[in-house]
Amino acid sequence: MVSASAMCVVQPKILSSLMGNCLRQSKQPAHQLFCYNPGPGSKHVSMQLSKRFSGLTNLLFNGSRNADKVLNTKRKRLRPGKISPHRPVPDHIPKPPYVKSKKPPGIASGPEVHDEKGIECMRASGRLAAQVLEFAGTLVKPGIKTDEIDQAVHQMIIDNGAYPSPLGYGGFPKSVCTSVNECICHGIPDSRALEDGDIINIDVTVYLNGYHGDTSATFFCGDVDDEGRKLVQVTKECLDKAISICAPGVELKKIGKTIQEHADKYHYGVVQQFVGHGVGRVFHADPVVLHFRNNESGRMVVNQTFTIEPMLTLGSFNPVMWDDNWTVVTEDGSLSAQFEHTILITEDGAEILTRC
Repeated sequence: MVSASAMCVVQPKILSSLMGNCLRQSKQPAHQLFCYNPGPGSKHVSMQLSKRFSGLTNLLFNGSRNADKVLNTKRKRLRPGKISPHRPVPDHIPKPPYVKSKKPPGIASGPEVHDEKGIECMRASGRLAAQVLEFAGTLVKPGIKTDEIDQAVHQMIIDNGAYPSPLGYGGFPKSVCTSVNECICHGIPDSRALEDGDIINIDVTVYLNGYHGDTSATFFCGDVDDEGRKLVQVTKECLDKAISICAPGVELKKIGKTIQEHADKYHYGVVQQFVGHGVGRVFHADPVVLHFRNNESGRMVVNQTFTIEPMLTLGSFNPVMWDDNWTVVTEDGSLSAQFEHTILITEDGAEILTRC
């Protein structure tokens, strides 16, 4: 889930980690990690990277609210719909530690590196996440409400004995993220019905047997124009190309270089404020995976799991946050697309865990 989830970095994506039986909490207060300056309208989100990037604690966000921008688009601008009540999860299903608190969890330091049992658990959670995402994609059609997609996803996940990871993460109210048209990420399912020509990213994360599997894809709703179809195609190609260069010892910064080079060929924007991340026993952990050209340090190691989740835009890649403190849209209302996989670094490359 951003992302980079896919739920990694704007609404206080302050992450939690189980190290043995102990929950490690970041000593750095949330307001020092995520800084919003209130004002009328929507929140602009920007990111500062330290000269030496040491993990998620070095991601600083500075926001300023602004009035509605003039949008150069023929589509109707997205507006918040009605959000339905919280969906229950049976008591017998194990829940992540962060569920009991509406506060964002602490930051997980250190990569998710697994033994043989852990790898099999990651394969199982990844496979279920992929199956749920595939099913969710079949529901996409004009007239369906994103809340109905959430209901179906929620039911499939709990029917398989898993917990929908987004539900209750930092207070997120739903079991899946549904990001339509100009929504970059973290869209909250609501009463808005999909319209012919929409594109929608569905971001699924499941918590199964103590491990998270995280994936997303962008789907077409009805007759999507050529411009939208091309954006979605190139975004998927960016993910595929990034995964193809992954292997033990490879510098993590090569992921961003690969994505940026391909996006640049089509003059698409690459969103910088949302990142890929370590995933496994915890929802979000090191390493931070940047999707744009960068000079940050870090290399991939065998049996490590993390997500790659590029977000591309037709126009401005500057994100603006709604007042719900979750939904993030493009500054100019241009389309945005995203794809995400959880991968495992193997002896000779990378294995995609979130594939049916």
